[in-house]
Amino acid sequence: MSFFSSGVEYGIHSLMCMVDSQGNSIDMSVRELASLHNIPYVFLGKIFTRLAKAGLVESNEGRGGGFRLARPPEQITVLDVVKAIDEEKKVFECKEIRQRMAVFDGSPPEWACAQPCGVRQVMEIAQARMYEALAQHTILDLTRRMLRLAPDTYPIEVSDWLDERRTGKGTSKND
Repeated sequence: MSFFSSGVEYGIHSLMCMVDSQGNSIDMSVRELASLHNIPYVFLGKIFTRLAKAGLVESNEGRGGGFRLARPPEQITVLDVVKAIDEEKKVFECKEIRQRMAVFDGSPPEWACAQPCGVRQVMEIAQARMYEALAQHTILDLTRRMLRLAPDTYPIEVSDWLDERRTGKGTSKND
């Protein structure tokens, strides 16, 4: 079982698609993003509701509607997306079992509980480091990394695909 939901992956990839090769934000609808990624429209809509509530995207009015990034892509971290979609999860929840050992017969000695639990401390350090790592990577970083691997024609293919959909020439099974 994964720690983060598939919604985190969908959200990050969707935000990456909302950035062009120059690092500028592209307005896109949830329907377009769902079709592009072949993921359920309704599920992605719920993800975008959370992203909007967190201030990462904002809806735009007009023909077709859609969303745009609420901040520049270099200011949206992976951690921002994780917290928006999955909220703040604890890696570990200490149950203080060290205080319930049978040998203590219901009265743990001072040495057993005077200091914070060492196991909990290690897990809290691990969580802090994981969050630090997620905060070091932005949507722009990930987009640029992906575009370095993609052929030069990829941004053009995506742009053409969007143009076809917006002019009514393209269809998808997710519509």
